[in-house]
Amino acid sequence: MYRLVVPKEIQELVRKMHPDLKKKVRASLEIIMSEPGSGKALMEELSELRSFRVRSFRMIYRIADAERIELVALGPRKRIYEETVRILRRKKKELEK
Repeated sequence: MYRLVVPKEIQELVRKMHPDLKKKVRASLEIIMSEPGSGKALMEELSELRSFRVRSFRMIYRIADAERIELVALGPRKRIYEETVRILRRKKKELEK
């Protein structure tokens, strides 16, 4: 089974969620960890990522290597993809410094 890497911001977001949604998120994370390819493959700027649906939310994640899955973003479908692009651009700038 894969090891899951979750940024502190996402951990806080999950902690503050409604208990029903939190259960769905945790169950979805278990599915992703046992079947990493179960999420939808994304395209263009997000081509290295996958998206998994949890009600009206999307979990965006990356299969980092044979042992690790990184959760990149979690949020409402309406704006999560634009937010993910911003997160990736910010990380890229930090790495270039």
